[in-house]
Amino acid sequence: MKQRERRAILVINMANIVLFALKVFASIKSKSLSIIASILDPFFDLLWVFILWLTYCAMQNPNPHEYPIGKKRMQPVGMIVFGSFGLQLLFEAAKQFITKSEPEKDPQKQKWMIGVMTFVTMVEFTLAFYCRRFENKIVSACAEHHSSNVKTNLISLAAAVLAIRYRDYWWIDPTGAIIILLYTMNKWKMTFFENLYALIGRTAPPEILDTLSYLIFNHHKDIKQIGRVSAYTFGSDQYFVEVDIVLPQDMVLSETHDIGETLQLKLEQLPEIEKAFVHIDSKYTHRAENEV
Repeated sequence: MKQRERRAILVINMANIVLFALKVFASIKSKSLSIIASILDPFFDLLWVFILWLTYCAMQNPNPHEYPIGKKRMQPVGMIVFGSFGLQLLFEAAKQFITKSEPEKDPQKQKWMIGVMTFVTMVEFTLAFYCRRFENKIVSACAEHHSSNVKTNLISLAAAVLAIRYRDYWWIDPTGAIIILLYTMNKWKMTFFENLYALIGRTAPPEILDTLSYLIFNHHKDIKQIGRVSAYTFGSDQYFVEVDIVLPQDMVLSETHDIGETLQLKLEQLPEIEKAFVHIDSKYTHRAENEV
């Protein structure tokens, strides 16, 4: 990466932190739901970077006694827990619709909010224009990010200003908040569901299962049958694999052990596989009470 691009990324990251702090300040001053909703997208961006950094640091200090399978599951747990903040804010906006109520607002503080949000929007528009001058993918992604923030800032600012000017139209502010929240949640839904599926144990795609079956069947000439091949997520982007293979009944223990261990190591060399478990049996059929 060129020195000029590194400098640009550093400036953008510093600006993101300052702009996020200004948005938080405007939200506290105004108590506007639409302004609070505009924080959600940059909040998720900062949170995502923080979780990745925290996970990386945690993985540098493994503790096999307390965390025998590592700490990579911190990432999806953190995303889902903090992602619930958007739903809570959406419920609060819906509550204002139902009760037709809004928090008390100080006109002087609302002027501060308008000034801060106008400044933030202008800066983000400038950053979006600035980032488009680079061909680097990371900087280009920042341009899209700031363009998106400009849209949500304008919606939140318009909703907040209209709610101040036309006080009888109490629904303007929560409407703006709901629009922004739905837009932001739509952007992050793929990331949210990927982390959710990783936690609940979603199966691997058919092509991965086919690759595993091929490797297992051709691993050793004494493998008579493959009883079961399953691969599923377990809180990370890699898969846990469980395999049942059938070996001859008269094979000695040391030979069966070597076949199973070498198969496990072979499967774990695949980039998609985090851990493999090989179960060795002498027959294919099992009694019904032993099936899961």
